[in-house]
Amino acid sequence: MSASVTVPDTLRLRKVSFVRDGREILAPLDWTVRPDERWLVLGANGSGKTTLVRIASLYEHPSTGTLEVLGETLGRTDVRQLRRRIGLASAALSQQFRTDLRAIDIVMTARYAALEPWWHEYTDDDREHARACLARMGVEAYAERPIYTLSSGEQQRVFLARSLMNDPGLVLLDEPSARLDLGGREQLVGALSELVDDPTSPPLILVTHHVDEVPNGMTHALLLRSGRVVSVGPIAQALTAETLSECFGLDLVLERRGDGRLTAWAREALGTQGR
Repeated sequence: MSASVTVPDTLRLRKVSFVRDGREILAPLDWTVRPDERWLVLGANGSGKTTLVRIASLYEHPSTGTLEVLGETLGRTDVRQLRRRIGLASAALSQQFRTDLRAIDIVMTARYAALEPWWHEYTDDDREHARACLARMGVEAYAERPIYTLSSGEQQRVFLARSLMNDPGLVLLDEPSARLDLGGREQLVGALSELVDDPTSPPLILVTHHVDEVPNGMTHALLLRSGRVVSVGPIAQALTAETLSECFGLDLVLERRGDGRLTAWAREALGTQGR
């Protein structure tokens, strides 16, 4: 009888904290992401969400604690190589690219975690795989077009495609809807829903401060306030009106719409909304 194979946790933080200039941005926290999970990280601006993503993507080192990513331990591995196994999409990253780059070049540069296609040499297989990633996100038709000619929603689909270029073991999405208009946001949520629903997709972590842009299918939630964990666990238990209210310091109502999407508003606004 063959021995069972133990699959390592995708992400594991133990007593991880982050301090900058004497200010505690993240209090010590424990967090585990497993291979079959889709996580939502929710919190107000300044809650420590982006710092947590930068630690998970190996662009920041924690002040204390142990970090394990894809079976590798920070401090005992080559982070330059390990970063290539992590798909990352964020508004901050997308702003670093030249706006006249073609969509296919933006996706393909993820092969080496680069910002310019001329920094490295690429093969026909690389180009074919980049096109496949664009097709997966429904934007292959725009492969040869400069990114600035696409709508905001189409651009975000391109950057989602980029996060898949290296067949990553983990995908991190840091407020990908920032600066999108309503149409662009809805296009993005549609793309995220497709990604979340795909059983072949890698574990995914979505960071946001709006429950309205959370796609169906997220399995777990981590809520932060001022760098501290408010709630963590399966989404039905971790994300409630009570935990959301504590997270944002407001008395909030949380509802699930008919299409399964979440929405929230301040309870004191009930009278003005006719509820």
